[in-house]
Amino acid sequence: MKIVLIQHRAFLDGSGGTEKICTFLANQFAAAGHSVTIATYDANTNGKPFFPLNENIQVDNIYSTSIIQKVAQPIYNYKGNNPLLWIKHKLKKKYAKAYNYFLYKKVKGPDGLYTYNLLQRAKAWNRYLQQLHPDVIITMSIETLLEITYQQHYDAVIINSTNGRPDYDYTDLLWYRSRQEKQLLKEAYKHLSAIQVLFDSYKQFIPDSFTGKSYVIPNPAPQIPDEHIVHHTKTKERYKIIQIGSLVTDCKQQHLSIEVFSKIAHKYPHWDLYFWGQGPDYTSLKEKIAALEMEDRIHLMGLTDDPLYELSNSDIFLFPSKYEGLPLALLEAMSAGLPSLGFASCSGVNELIQHGENGFLANDIIEMQQYLELLINDAQLRERMGFNAHNKMKSFSADIISNKWKTLLDEVTGR
Repeated sequence: MKIVLIQHRAFLDGSGGTEKICTFLANQFAAAGHSVTIATYDANTNGKPFFPLNENIQVDNIYSTSIIQKVAQPIYNYKGNNPLLWIKHKLKKKYAKAYNYFLYKKVKGPDGLYTYNLLQRAKAWNRYLQQLHPDVIITMSIETLLEITYQQHYDAVIINSTNGRPDYDYTDLLWYRSRQEKQLLKEAYKHLSAIQVLFDSYKQFIPDSFTGKSYVIPNPAPQIPDEHIVHHTKTKERYKIIQIGSLVTDCKQQHLSIEVFSKIAHKYPHWDLYFWGQGPDYTSLKEKIAALEMEDRIHLMGLTDDPLYELSNSDIFLFPSKYEGLPLALLEAMSAGLPSLGFASCSGVNELIQHGENGFLANDIIEMQQYLELLINDAQLRERMGFNAHNKMKSFSADIISNKWKTLLDEVTGR
C-alpha cells in the first residue's frame, strides 16, 4: 500500500510532538512493508527531519517560489527621535498602505487574500499528489487537510491524525481565526473517511460536518523495564523537579512553575527546578529567573537529545500546561516512574494523571504548590505514585498503538 503522511509545515527541523508522531507512524508503516512518503511545504528548504527515519521513507518538500503567495505589507509607526528616520518610515508607511489598498481591492479583502493563497497551495498539493498517486493520505492536522483539499478532489482514502482536542483545530478557543477560516476548516472534515482521536472523550468535539468513522488511538509511550524506573527512596545529595516542553508560556506556562518553586525553594535547599526545551519565551523566562535571583536553583537547559535520561535522573515532573492533546513529555515522565503535577482543567493532562494515584491535579497555583510540597516531603508517596504512573503506560506500548493503526487502515481500505 502506498501511504503519504502530510504535515504541511514545520516538519523539517521540527522537534515537537506532531513531528514525533508523524515520524513514529511513518516508521511503523514502513516496517509493515508499506511504501511511505512524508510530504511538507516548508520554506526552510535546507531543513532535515529531526527524528530518525527508516531509510526507505521518502521525504518531499513541495515548497517552490513558483507557488504565488501574495502578502500584505506590515504597517508600523516609528517611535524614535531621528527626524530623517521619521521621514523615511513615514514614506514606507504610506507606500505600505497604498500597496495593501490595491492588493485587498484586487483579491476582495483579507478573506479573499487568505483563500487566494490557500488555493495556490492547494493546487500545488493536488499536482504533487496526483503524480504520487497514493492509496492512503494521512493528514497530521485539520489545517493540513484544508491545505490539500480546498477546491480539490482525490480518489485516495483520507485519514486525519488528530494530535490535540479536535475543537482546538477549527475554533478560535486558543487563538484568533476568522469566521471564514473556521467555516472552511469545518467543511474540510467532509473529505475524511476516518479520523483518529486520542481519547474517547474527544469524540464529542468532532464537528457535525464529519461523516466518517472515528477511532480512538493514543500516542505511544516508551516502555521502560520495571527495574530501570526511578527509585525514589534512594537518598541523594540533590533532587530535581523537571519540566520538558517548548518554551511557549501561553501553552506550557513555565512561568507558573517558576512562581511555585521560587516561593518554597528556601524551605528545600536540596531541590532544584530544571527546564528542558527551546522556544520563543527563553529570554523572558531567563529574565524572570534572574529577577528572582534564582539562577543557582532554576535552570534553563535547552534542547535534549535524550529526554528519558533526564527524566530517569529526576524526582518530580511539574507540568502546568494550559491545554494539551496527549502530551508526549508526560507519557515519557510517567513511563520513567515520575509522579506528575498538572492542572485539572488541562485537556489531555487530566486524562493521564489520576488524582491521588499517579500524581496530582491542581485546581489553581496554590493547590499546585501544596501538592508539590507533599511530594517533596514524602519519598514513599513519590515511589507509590511513580510506580502507578509507570504501570499505566504499559497500555501505551508501540506495538499496541501500531496494531490499532493497522486495524484502522484495514477497515477504511477494505483490505
